[in-house]
Amino acid sequence: MNTRGHAQRLYVGGEWTEPDGGHHEVIDPATEEVVGLAPEASRDQVYEATAAARAAFEPWSRTPPEQRAAILDRAADVIQREFDAYAELARAETGATTGTARGMQVAVGVSRFRRYAKGALEPVEQGLPPQINEAGPMGRAGIFGALAARRPVGVVTCITSYNNPWANPAGKVAPALAMGNTVVVKPAPQDPLSVYRMAEALAEALDEAGAPPGVVNVVSGSRTEVGEAAVDSPDVDMVSFTGSTSVGRRIGEVCGRDMKRQLMELGGKGAALVFDDADLDAAVMGIGTTFSFYSGQICTAPTRVIAQRSVYDRLIEKLTAYMGYLKLGDPGAPGTVVGPVISAAHRDRVESYIELGRKEGARLVAGGERPDLARGFYVAPALFADCTGEMRIVREEIFGPVVVVIPFDDEEEGVALANDSDYGLIDYVWSGDAARAFRVARRLRAGGVGINTIGRNMEAPFGGFKKSGVGRDVGSYALHAYSETQAIVWPGG
Repeated sequence: MNTRGHAQRLYVGGEWTEPDGGHHEVIDPATEEVVGLAPEASRDQVYEATAAARAAFEPWSRTPPEQRAAILDRAADVIQREFDAYAELARAETGATTGTARGMQVAVGVSRFRRYAKGALEPVEQGLPPQINEAGPMGRAGIFGALAARRPVGVVTCITSYNNPWANPAGKVAPALAMGNTVVVKPAPQDPLSVYRMAEALAEALDEAGAPPGVVNVVSGSRTEVGEAAVDSPDVDMVSFTGSTSVGRRIGEVCGRDMKRQLMELGGKGAALVFDDADLDAAVMGIGTTFSFYSGQICTAPTRVIAQRSVYDRLIEKLTAYMGYLKLGDPGAPGTVVGPVISAAHRDRVESYIELGRKEGARLVAGGERPDLARGFYVAPALFADCTGEMRIVREEIFGPVVVVIPFDDEEEGVALANDSDYGLIDYVWSGDAARAFRVARRLRAGGVGINTIGRNMEAPFGGFKKSGVGRDVGSYALHAYSETQAIVWPGG
């Protein structure tokens, strides 16, 4: 499947539709070449998509769970069939390495459709213990039975991030559909073409099953009015958003006016607490993913290292040595670990933070320069030491391959430094003392904590404290996120 130069159409109400606003170029961050042309929807076309989703909701929500499960499984089959082409497109759009595009983008997309095919079959009703009520103003005395039931929310707008155009939208669309919702997907303008490939897979599965048109819709655009319309449409009942805290705040304000449900996965500035009894090599491998996984463009990265003073210098030495082994360059070449960031504008932003760190008095230990490459939006991984909690490079999300290191003396100080952040998505603890590691983890104000690992259990809830988000998804928690809870009560127990 060769999409280079292809002019993509919108997907609205079961039809591939020409965009009112023309197209914008999608650029390969590694070569600066045009990958394809993404459609620019008008506000009216977004409203058409939300209206189509509204019309489809009633029949779709009444489809048997087994049918919804079969459709999600079939979509996964189609994605698997086109795996190589989809992975190459994801690599070209995002600048991810081939390994990341295959293993962490398309493969995760497939697994999430499989997971929520099973999720569609999970029980949605739970019986509650009967209650004996005395006679009163609310009714007669007697025994009353009850059950709690989960019902679909309705029309869900899914606004996705640019750092993973497969795993992120699949993690929204699949559980939303499994619960009987309909969706309008608004992908990031930097890499929307992969999301349209996902829509093609879903369209094939939905059409084969005879599903109503409008169950899935995809609209895109680089203008703010596209996202605004996808949020403020009166047909939308819920917004699921992944992106920056500043944009999430604006979406929340709009949703609040009409009490629309929200699921927000926002910014992060992950603290990595490294104690004096930690396996430093293991800690370096975990922290080093900030440099190597998608060039630090991930909200869960352990970018804020808080190291106990007795191991502080050794940890910095090991991180510096680790950086020396990272191959930077063409993400499609074998052995490449660090690819480009998503755009020239974002490269400039990351570089501005590196310069800011110098001005704030942090010590640039290694990296941070612009590589001498003819093309591509590259920035070398950067490691800062001698940082303090007041510095902007410590407090603000850079979203790039930049790690800052802060020393601490005792456990109390380490926990205080970790919690001194506007963010609270995922933190990390490295320690050889399991009791201490769990004790510290319980005190961290973060939605998740990794102990001696950056790995994740994909059935565990995912979401943030503070300004890192609202709500939880992943595993069965996502099914709850895309549903409303209804109580049914009856007399007689």
